[in-house]
Amino acid sequence: MSHSYIIRQLGLWMLLGWLALPSLAIGQNAASVPPAPTPPGASSTARPAANSSLLDSLLHTDPQLARIADNPREYELQIIYTQISRDEHNQPHFVQHNFQLDARQYFNPASLVKLPTAVLALEKINQLARPGLTRRSPMVTGTAFRCQTAAPYNPAADSDQLNTVGNYIKRMLLVSDNNAYNRLYEFLGQRPLNERLAQLGYTDTRIVRRFAPCDPEANRHTNPISFFTTAGQPLYQQPAAVNPEPFSYPLGRITKGRAHQAGGRIITQPYDFTTANYLPLQHVTDMLKAILFPQATPAAQQFQLTPDDYAFLRYYLHRTPHSSAYKPYAGTQYFDAYKKYLYYGRRPQAQTNPSLHIYNVVGMSHGYLADVAYFADAATKTEFMLSAVVYVNHDGIINDGAYEYTTIGLPFLEKLGQRLWQFETQRPRQFTPDLSVLFEMETVR
Repeated sequence: MSHSYIIRQLGLWMLLGWLALPSLAIGQNAASVPPAPTPPGASSTARPAANSSLLDSLLHTDPQLARIADNPREYELQIIYTQISRDEHNQPHFVQHNFQLDARQYFNPASLVKLPTAVLALEKINQLARPGLTRRSPMVTGTAFRCQTAAPYNPAADSDQLNTVGNYIKRMLLVSDNNAYNRLYEFLGQRPLNERLAQLGYTDTRIVRRFAPCDPEANRHTNPISFFTTAGQPLYQQPAAVNPEPFSYPLGRITKGRAHQAGGRIITQPYDFTTANYLPLQHVTDMLKAILFPQATPAAQQFQLTPDDYAFLRYYLHRTPHSSAYKPYAGTQYFDAYKKYLYYGRRPQAQTNPSLHIYNVVGMSHGYLADVAYFADAATKTEFMLSAVVYVNHDGIINDGAYEYTTIGLPFLEKLGQRLWQFETQRPRQFTPDLSVLFEMETVR
């Protein structure tokens, strides 16, 4: 009998015991779980986290999940599962379980970077404190350096069609629009964006490039931007800016794959991600938690947002394109599960559960799939957080477009979300969470 078989059977026995026992004391960490998250200002690249025996056992209750979990090097799998227990005052307490979590294991965050970019854009609007300047103010983007593109003033009777910070955030959170991210990256500026993240404790995160074929120097230059009233009167003008000093890269030189495609041909050398964006899974998980649970977030990591800002972000984090009432996404190409990888697997035919709200941000690029989510279910009175990244690139060639997203990656994330949801519906709780505030009638924002 193999050692791995014995360990797995022991894990399953522990899982059954876990279900039979009362829930952990509020705020208590599972014995197998390392302290989490990383303290503000500390490096997330220090060492990999130990695997949770509970999470390992859950993964091995399903063959589809086990196949990926048993090949973590091939699939570069990382998972964070956070149990949430409420006390008698309905205050949340968190216990984190990790699987193969390692900030030194680089993955391309792709659109995950849109979450901090959206939040910091709202912060900047607040900090500018210009009379009349809000997230609804029309925004004009000019050009001043190579690789920059313009977004002129577009007076429109339909407010959904205006270029505004608020609409850019809607486009990012509802369908993961890349151009919208570029506009807010330019509004923030490369150095201020990363310095603010460092102030919040995310010292290793690097958001240093647009989603456009711009070289590192061009990404250090950001566009001139102006804001106007709806009547066309100027509110604020921001000149073109440049980050004079390139940022260092916490992981050093990063290469992936056995080859990559460029200029229509295969180059038999690994793809270089050294100057790409870098956002560890722990960091983006903590950012989502800080948006959803600001009162449970250390003061040093709290965003400088208004209650209306928080409500705005939460609305578009959980809404689907159709349920959002944002008219540009009323078409059938933007199906309900368009940006829901965990639980729904981004299946066009998936029927969403009205009692289940999933607040999330996703990434899909270069063979990597990621989803960082908070689940809240009004019917089962359950809530938890789940973050995962998986790499599906069997041929080892980057940028050839031949990734196993629909055959391996998305089905895995769908099954993972469903399995953790199923476990959570059975997990004993000392106090039933009151989630009613999440399911009250929401104002379209």
